[in-house]
Amino acid sequence: MEKTLGHFQASTGATQQLIALYCGSRVGNRPVYQQAAIDLAKAIAKQGFGAVYGGASIGLMGKVADTVLEYGGEVVGVIPEFMLDYEIANNKLTELHIVENMHTRKAMMAERASAFIALPGGLGTFEEILEIATWGQLNQHQKPMILYNVNGFYHHLVAQLEHAVAEGFLPMHHRAKILVCDQPQQILDVLNNLTSPKEFTV
Repeated sequence: MEKTLGHFQASTGATQQLIALYCGSRVGNRPVYQQAAIDLAKAIAKQGFGAVYGGASIGLMGKVADTVLEYGGEVVGVIPEFMLDYEIANNKLTELHIVENMHTRKAMMAERASAFIALPGGLGTFEEILEIATWGQLNQHQKPMILYNVNGFYHHLVAQLEHAVAEGFLPMHHRAKILVCDQPQQILDVLNNLTSPKEFTV
């Protein structure tokens, strides 16, 4: 495992195309969330992709990382130093980057990823996918952004986005860039047609 501390620098440890997985540090109250996360991580790895995620060993975050590794994928973790006190870092990763703050974490994940998937999660997950969507709206990247709508988890967020369009605050063409997928195969279809550039400019 390659580990870096206290700086933001792309590494050569992982060689696969990486998919950013945003998801909860908890597993949720319904078994369907954990099983869906495991199944998606397995499918991503079997398609030849790796993952970049928040670096923790707990919750859905830990499940997706362990599963990608189990099925032969590479996993890059990025965790802020201050979070080590309550989000135990996963020490089995291809790369583990311990960075200074959340801003560095998100920028590093964004640079390394070729696409972004939000699985079920809480405030951090919502914030991450909406920030990356904002960066897309500002033409900072053209990478796919996906809400994995497990068990209808994102129905209300999608409704809020549609409401923002209806009320004139969100242009429809920017709303349309946030893809909503109910099944893993829909996500794999997007990933297997990746044509976006690897470069990411913050």
